[in-house]
Amino acid sequence: MTPRFEPAEAALAKVRASLLYADWPSPPQVRALSTLRGPGGHSRGPFASFNLGSAKGDNPAVVAENRLTLYQAADLPRAPCWLQQVHGTRVVRFPRQAARGERLSARARVEADAAVSTTPGVVLAILSADCLPVLFAAEDDSEIAVAHAGWRGLAGGVLEATLAMLHTSPARLLAWIGPGIGASSYEVGTEVHSAFVEPHPEAAVHFVSTRSGHWTCDLAGLARQRLKMAGITRVFGGNFDTYTDPRFYSYRRDGLRSGRLASLIWMEA
Repeated sequence: MTPRFEPAEAALAKVRASLLYADWPSPPQVRALSTLRGPGGHSRGPFASFNLGSAKGDNPAVVAENRLTLYQAADLPRAPCWLQQVHGTRVVRFPRQAARGERLSARARVEADAAVSTTPGVVLAILSADCLPVLFAAEDDSEIAVAHAGWRGLAGGVLEATLAMLHTSPARLLAWIGPGIGASSYEVGTEVHSAFVEPHPEAAVHFVSTRSGHWTCDLAGLARQRLKMAGITRVFGGNFDTYTDPRFYSYRRDGLRSGRLASLIWMEA
């Protein structure tokens, strides 16, 4: 069945109400935001309504329409550089050249969990539904970055890998932690606890025991700690809980058929 979409102006008005702009003292030319799950968007059922993830069962035509209305409503300079996220630590630079044997187009997606750019107009993007989106900006408007930090990527060093790809020193960077699962909502087992605490005993302060072999985990607190250890002192955000706040998608709350939020950052030309 072919999806039926709202008239363009009505759809754009709803999407503009579905944008959460980053609350941080960003440099003048930097723009950053995360999306909400509504009221904008065309997705239905468990994906209602502004789902931007294309790989979780939603109608591809509907997701494409959601992405188009995001592009228009947020007045983006270009289509976002979407990644094929795998909970890893690979960082890519945009614009990028194709690797040997790879076909690269304006819509190409590359397997990575973080991206950086020094080019005005390039829009970096991360999809999430409990994992942390972490956005970076140089204080002099010279470069930006974005990282997808679930527990595996965070423990594996995705933030540190992102910083290593930037030319700006950590002392001259700002970071914003977008919507992610809150500490009181995120119970984990020994695997997650050990991944952080064994190499860094100081990380134990971000875990609270709930029962034998289980803890609540403050993912945003762990991200702040690692950013501070790397030399970034200006860290903002991290005060949303995607699990308890119905404005957001949450994989832990909604399961495999959860939609995906997008977090975007770009530099105006």
